[in-house]
Amino acid sequence: MRLTRRARPLAGPSLVSMIDVLMIMLIFFMVTSTFLNLRMMPLAQPGTQAAQAAGADSDSPAAPAAPLFVRLDAEGSAHLRGQPLDPVSLRAAMAETPERQVVILPSARAPLQALVSLTETLRAAGVRRLAIIRPEDAS
Repeated sequence: MRLTRRARPLAGPSLVSMIDVLMIMLIFFMVTSTFLNLRMMPLAQPGTQAAQAAGADSDSPAAPAAPLFVRLDAEGSAHLRGQPLDPVSLRAAMAETPERQVVILPSARAPLQALVSLTETLRAAGVRRLAIIRPEDAS
Protein backbone atom coordinates (compact mmCIF):
# COMPACT_ATOMS: atom_id res chain seq x y z
CA MET A 1 0.00 0.00 0.00
CA ARG A 2 1.36 3.29 -1.07
CA LEU A 3 0.78 6.29 1.16
CA THR A 4 0.54 9.67 -0.45
CA ARG A 5 0.48 12.99 1.18
CA ARG A 6 -2.32 15.35 0.57
CA ALA A 7 -1.44 18.32 -1.53
CA ARG A 8 -1.05 21.35 0.67
CA PRO A 9 -3.28 24.23 -0.31
CA LEU A 10 -1.41 27.20 -1.66
CA ALA A 11 -1.15 29.95 0.88
CA GLY A 12 -2.61 33.30 -0.26
CA PRO A 13 -0.90 36.61 0.28
CA SER A 14 -0.84 37.80 3.85
CA LEU A 15 -3.45 40.47 4.50
CA VAL A 16 -1.74 41.73 7.62
CA SER A 17 0.83 43.78 5.72
CA MET A 18 -1.86 45.28 3.45
CA ILE A 19 -3.94 46.26 6.48
CA ASP A 20 -0.88 47.89 8.05
CA VAL A 21 -0.29 49.96 4.93
CA LEU A 22 -3.96 51.01 4.82
CA MET A 23 -3.88 52.05 8.46
CA ILE A 24 -0.77 54.16 7.88
CA MET A 25 -2.42 55.82 4.89
CA LEU A 26 -5.58 56.45 6.89
CA ILE A 27 -3.63 58.10 9.71
CA PHE A 28 -1.66 60.18 7.20
CA PHE A 29 -4.80 61.53 5.53
CA MET A 30 -6.50 62.20 8.86
CA VAL A 31 -3.52 64.22 10.11
CA THR A 32 -3.08 66.22 6.91
CA SER A 33 -6.78 67.00 6.57
CA THR A 34 -6.87 68.81 9.93
CA PHE A 35 -4.89 71.66 8.38
CA LEU A 36 -7.73 72.51 6.00
CA ASN A 37 -9.88 75.45 7.10
CA LEU A 38 -13.28 74.57 5.67
CA ARG A 39 -15.01 77.59 7.22
CA MET A 40 -12.87 80.00 5.24
CA MET A 41 -14.76 82.39 2.97
CA PRO A 42 -13.08 83.00 -0.39
CA LEU A 43 -12.98 86.74 -1.04
CA ALA A 44 -11.88 88.14 -4.38
CA GLN A 45 -9.86 91.33 -4.24
CA PRO A 46 -10.68 93.97 -6.89
CA GLY A 47 -8.41 93.64 -9.89
CA THR A 48 -7.74 89.92 -9.51
CA GLN A 49 -8.79 87.34 -12.07
CA ALA A 50 -11.45 85.93 -9.73
CA ALA A 51 -13.01 89.36 -9.23
CA GLN A 52 -12.97 90.06 -12.95
CA ALA A 53 -14.60 86.69 -13.65
CA ALA A 54 -17.26 87.37 -11.01
CA GLY A 55 -17.89 90.78 -12.52
CA ALA A 56 -18.19 89.29 -15.99
CA ASP A 57 -20.80 86.79 -14.82
CA SER A 58 -23.06 89.39 -13.22
CA ASP A 59 -25.66 91.37 -15.17
CA SER A 60 -24.39 94.76 -14.03
CA PRO A 61 -21.12 96.08 -15.43
CA ALA A 62 -20.08 97.52 -12.05
CA ALA A 63 -17.94 95.51 -9.66
CA PRO A 64 -19.90 93.66 -6.96
CA ALA A 65 -20.18 95.55 -3.71
CA ALA A 66 -18.45 94.33 -0.59
CA PRO A 67 -20.64 92.25 1.73
CA LEU A 68 -22.41 93.88 4.65
CA PHE A 69 -21.66 92.40 8.04
CA VAL A 70 -24.51 92.34 10.55
CA ARG A 71 -23.45 91.41 14.08
CA LEU A 72 -25.94 89.79 16.45
CA ASP A 73 -24.95 90.29 20.09
CA ALA A 74 -25.72 88.13 23.13
CA GLU A 75 -28.88 90.13 23.91
CA GLY A 76 -30.25 89.47 20.41
CA SER A 77 -29.93 92.97 18.96
CA ALA A 78 -28.51 93.50 15.47
CA HIS A 79 -25.63 95.88 14.78
CA LEU A 80 -24.76 97.25 11.34
CA ARG A 81 -21.47 99.17 11.08
CA GLY A 82 -21.31 99.28 14.89
CA GLN A 83 -24.73 100.91 15.29
CA PRO A 84 -27.60 98.98 16.93
CA LEU A 85 -30.63 98.75 14.67
CA ASP A 86 -34.23 97.78 15.26
CA PRO A 87 -35.94 95.54 12.64
CA VAL A 88 -37.67 98.48 10.90
CA SER A 89 -34.49 100.52 10.38
CA LEU A 90 -32.57 97.36 9.42
CA ARG A 91 -35.19 96.55 6.79
CA ALA A 92 -34.95 100.12 5.45
CA ALA A 93 -31.14 99.94 5.29
CA MET A 94 -31.23 96.62 3.44
CA ALA A 95 -33.95 97.68 1.00
CA GLU A 96 -31.53 100.19 -0.56
CA THR A 97 -29.23 97.45 -1.93
CA PRO A 98 -31.00 94.06 -1.85
CA GLU A 99 -28.54 92.49 -4.31
CA ARG A 100 -25.66 92.98 -1.89
CA GLN A 101 -24.45 89.98 0.09
CA VAL A 102 -25.17 90.11 3.82
CA VAL A 103 -23.12 88.12 6.32
CA ILE A 104 -24.57 87.54 9.80
CA LEU A 105 -22.03 87.20 12.61
CA PRO A 106 -23.97 85.89 15.63
CA SER A 107 -22.50 85.85 19.10
CA ALA A 108 -22.02 82.41 20.61
CA ARG A 109 -24.55 83.38 23.29
CA ALA A 110 -27.09 84.96 20.91
CA PRO A 111 -30.59 83.46 21.21
CA LEU A 112 -31.58 81.24 18.32
CA GLN A 113 -34.93 83.01 17.98
CA ALA A 114 -33.12 86.33 17.47
CA LEU A 115 -31.05 84.77 14.67
CA VAL A 116 -34.19 83.38 12.99
CA SER A 117 -35.98 86.74 13.35
CA LEU A 118 -32.99 88.59 11.89
CA THR A 119 -32.88 86.18 8.95
CA GLU A 120 -36.60 86.66 8.31
CA THR A 121 -36.22 90.45 8.51
CA LEU A 122 -33.40 90.39 5.98
CA ARG A 123 -35.35 88.11 3.63
CA ALA A 124 -38.39 90.41 3.91
CA ALA A 125 -36.14 93.35 2.97
CA GLY A 126 -35.30 91.58 -0.29
CA VAL A 127 -31.85 90.24 0.58
CA ARG A 128 -31.20 87.09 -1.45
CA ARG A 129 -27.49 86.55 -0.80
CA LEU A 130 -27.33 85.74 2.88
CA ALA A 131 -24.66 83.86 4.83
CA ILE A 132 -24.29 83.00 8.50
CA ILE A 133 -20.84 82.48 9.94
CA ARG A 134 -20.86 80.03 12.81
CA PRO A 135 -19.40 81.46 16.02
CA GLU A 136 -16.60 79.70 17.82
CA ASP A 137 -17.55 77.84 20.97
CA ALA A 138 -17.47 80.15 23.96
CA SER A 139 -15.33 78.93 26.82
